[in-house]
Amino acid sequence: MDPSVVDLSRLQFAVTALYHFQFVPLTLGLSFMLAAMETVYVITGKQIYKDMTQFWGKLFGINFAIGVATGLTMEFEFGTNWSMYSHFVGDVFGAPLAVEGLMAFFMESTFVGLMFFGWNRLSRGGHLAVTYLVALGSNLSALWILIANGFMQDPVGASFNPDTMRMEFNNIAALVFSEDAQAKFVHTTIAGFVTGAMFVMGISAYYMLRRRHREFAARSFRMAALFGIISSLAVVTLGDALGRLDFLVQPTKLAAMEGIWHTTTPPAAPWTVFAIPDDVAQKNYAEINLPYVLGPLVAHSFTAAIPGIIELEQKAKLDTVNGIKAVTALHDYSSTKDPAALAIFKQYEQDMGYGFLAQRYAPDQDLSKLTAANTPAVLDRAARDTIPNVLVEFWSFRLMVLFGFAFVVVFAFAAYVSLNNKIEKHPWLLRATMWAIPLPIIACEYGWIVAENGRQPWTVYGWLPTFLSASTHTVGYMIFSLIGFVLLYSVFIAAELYLLFKFARIGPAEHAVPELAGPATPGFTRGGFADKSWQ
Repeated sequence: MDPSVVDLSRLQFAVTALYHFQFVPLTLGLSFMLAAMETVYVITGKQIYKDMTQFWGKLFGINFAIGVATGLTMEFEFGTNWSMYSHFVGDVFGAPLAVEGLMAFFMESTFVGLMFFGWNRLSRGGHLAVTYLVALGSNLSALWILIANGFMQDPVGASFNPDTMRMEFNNIAALVFSEDAQAKFVHTTIAGFVTGAMFVMGISAYYMLRRRHREFAARSFRMAALFGIISSLAVVTLGDALGRLDFLVQPTKLAAMEGIWHTTTPPAAPWTVFAIPDDVAQKNYAEINLPYVLGPLVAHSFTAAIPGIIELEQKAKLDTVNGIKAVTALHDYSSTKDPAALAIFKQYEQDMGYGFLAQRYAPDQDLSKLTAANTPAVLDRAARDTIPNVLVEFWSFRLMVLFGFAFVVVFAFAAYVSLNNKIEKHPWLLRATMWAIPLPIIACEYGWIVAENGRQPWTVYGWLPTFLSASTHTVGYMIFSLIGFVLLYSVFIAAELYLLFKFARIGPAEHAVPELAGPATPGFTRGGFADKSWQ
């Protein structure tokens, strides 16, 4: 396998995933915000909440359509660019994706039409149920996709069959209720709620700064602020659960996230606030540390030692020695069906992936050619490969966390001034929320980088290395397809931005609101709205 083909395959999937993931959080968040707005409409009967549901639903529809278009190609990439991966885990990985298509995608695609065109054909309660089904379908899509991804992060619910050379189901419940999958699902969907809340709040701020659609914008701003403060607090709290899970299941990811080169000594283990990690020298520069914080933060304990990268590499060397024995025995068994070879394989099966990892440095990638003379060098290189890019992981994680806490502050203050009718006194807040619309999406992208970069060098953690997973394409083909995807997805993003800007500038339809006494657009005073009947 040409290493350039593997790198280009990774780059192409990363580009398509990151493009696609710009649309996913907004779909997840807006869907439930629409349901909340329509719930208020059904309970109160106030026309303005119906207007809010219809207007924000229009923007949701634009984002939903582009998100579907950018997501469909990714499933085909598993077969075209990652054929060995598809062969190795297709029985396991394909099942949740199939369920996602049958259960979630078809449900949301069916009911989204009723949501848009059923206002005058369904009762209030019936249309509300449809809106909730769209929201449920959107979030169930995320669930099944993250169950599939959870298997890549923590491969539970399946076992390797040496006769078929594939991972096969042995426990569907373990796969579905994987701690990684469930924790990541909740964290990801609530991050989408934050994204949707900031989107609604920012566009509402735009209207208020320009004195347009004022009561509509004020109500939307308030609902988004309340939705956002709850969601941002939840996403920070649930992110802590993922950190502890990494400590238990993916120690190399955690060590890279925190820039830990040597195993910590409790209880004084420091948390590194700032550093410039050097992957080559395996040290940090310009460190700023807080002592006694790391243990409680990631292990929820003052007595737990956090494994460091250098010690994890030493352990990986021992795992690689056993992995070479496993892969060699597997090769012998596949050729001879010798029960003795199978017994040796079973003894070292859990380290098989490390043997595959070492195969990268064997002559002709043939483990049988690993001699006593070159094995130590292979062990060193394979052990170094088990550590993800520390600089990328360290800073992606910190930027994601920084954004998360910043959102808590912004939403808390926005909720306070909105509930106290003091929005007009803080035009800087309106401008800040308007310009902050893309920040939750950027934070989500950083979170995805943390999850996927931290999984390297594996496509299936501890079992299948990335370099063995790719298809045997040519470099020319990969460059051509990569350029094609970049151009196509750039067109999709341009179309999305054009349509969102166009309809956001137009805004909701202007018409009188029956429940208000006086003009539909009340005047402002320095302390807030002069006419308080919109509250």
